[in-house]
Amino acid sequence: MLYLPAMSNKEIARKFNLLGKVMELHDENPFKIRSYTSAYASLRKVSSPLVEMTEEQLGEIKGVGKAIVGKIIELRDTGNMATLQRYVDITPAGILEMLQIRGFGPKKVKVMWNQLNITTPGELLLACQENRLVALKGFGMKTQKALQEQLEFYFASHGQSHYAYIIDEANELLGLLQDRFAQDLVEITGEIRRRMPVVSAIEILTTASEEEMEAFIMELTEDAPEVLSFKGFAVEITQVEEEYFGMEQFEKSASKEFLEAADIEYEPYEEEESIFLEWDMAYIDPEYRESAIAVDQAKSGTLPELITNDDMLGVVHNHSTYSDGLHTLREMSDYTRDNGFQYLVMSDHSKAAFYADGLKEDQVIAQWAEIDEINASYDDGFRVYKGIEADILNDGSMDYGDDFLSQFEVVVASVHSQLNMDMDKANRRLIKAIENPHTHILGHMTGRLLLSRAGYPVDHELIIDACAANGMIIELNANPQRLDMDWTWIPSALEKGVMISINPDAHVRESIHYMQYGVNVARKAGLTKNQCLNSKSASEFALWVDSLKG
Repeated sequence: MLYLPAMSNKEIARKFNLLGKVMELHDENPFKIRSYTSAYASLRKVSSPLVEMTEEQLGEIKGVGKAIVGKIIELRDTGNMATLQRYVDITPAGILEMLQIRGFGPKKVKVMWNQLNITTPGELLLACQENRLVALKGFGMKTQKALQEQLEFYFASHGQSHYAYIIDEANELLGLLQDRFAQDLVEITGEIRRRMPVVSAIEILTTASEEEMEAFIMELTEDAPEVLSFKGFAVEITQVEEEYFGMEQFEKSASKEFLEAADIEYEPYEEEESIFLEWDMAYIDPEYRESAIAVDQAKSGTLPELITNDDMLGVVHNHSTYSDGLHTLREMSDYTRDNGFQYLVMSDHSKAAFYADGLKEDQVIAQWAEIDEINASYDDGFRVYKGIEADILNDGSMDYGDDFLSQFEVVVASVHSQLNMDMDKANRRLIKAIENPHTHILGHMTGRLLLSRAGYPVDHELIIDACAANGMIIELNANPQRLDMDWTWIPSALEKGVMISINPDAHVRESIHYMQYGVNVARKAGLTKNQCLNSKSASEFALWVDSLKG
């Protein structure tokens, strides 16, 4: 008989828990489901190793009947459970993953799957951000908020995190460490300092004792994690002598390509700035230390003046309660104005986006009337533009007719459905939309969700060429889960004269500040304010909108 001692009682119990959950997903016999979940509760409490128990001993466990005994023996002897595997085979992997999220049981997962066609945790997190859950039976704002927090923790605890979800905790930890180790150098380094879209840990560079710092961080942590962590995020510490602090920071804050091109010897430097001075290069911000091109520019004095958050003058691509946004049109416009921006482009979903309460023509007309009223109420030049996020249908056409589509001031064209395409299909679909004379901005080019969905494959050069030929702007969707188009393709777009629009895709008013994450990665690509659509002033943007009518 083959024994599998590595399979603990809790692991065996979890198999029955999962079996009960997937059977509930597939509307199986409630009695059987209860028997498996009861077995889970009993088996995880057994102190003796289940894999070493006889069939008779297993049958004496409370709540464990003959059928369950047989499955335990099957697990013990083969490492598998055929019944469970049968359900696993017909359930999307992302759905199984969602079942592991604390506080999110089969009933709610089933609603997500059947009603919203959500099949991954990343898609679910985006749905929370876009307020798609609040109208569902059994949900609401409180449930949605709690689930969003659980999802953010889930991603953090699985080894990689979106930059946006780790940066506040990283800065909080940095402050605590700098207070505690005030006599030492302590700085953030690595992926966070480079403002990578996805990071694996909070990396700390310090001259303090690594052992003392680890002990202090452990004191801050309520649980006893397997790895050093702070608020669920892994922490990595590098201790270095003070004379090498600048050198170590330089090497940890750049890509391999950049370091190879710079070809700087590892020598004592207390400050990074000294390295650039001694090697006759202009200082390069950490987020731009990605390519050999940056090294050449620094040596020749041709570094671009990278875009900053202060350069963002308008907010393009936003949603209100007219579709799936949380705040009203007035609340969105007042908040944007009060935060110092000069204009707002509303881009609620078009009618094909039924899952997001997409706007039918009469609803659009009502929104236009309200926009006119709001604009008339402002006396400082702030303006709300009549836009739409129009769905690119399966054949590349738009879901409004040309006559109606032409009446919008700004049209963001995006794919939201039937994402399972090969590259040829995706290219044809996008190019047809790009060639439509009434579309102006290509929204989230690949439909990707970082850490969750790769997105449909596209020939980036082909799509960029099509945008260049048709005067189309490409969106850098600044939602930290999207950051789409990928920043590595922005230089190609800039070479061909295609402008970038850094758009928050805001579904709540506070999410207009997502633009900062778009700015982060745009800086990695070398974007300047003159190459960014919404760095235009109010008057410049108005002229651009007027030019679309010609």
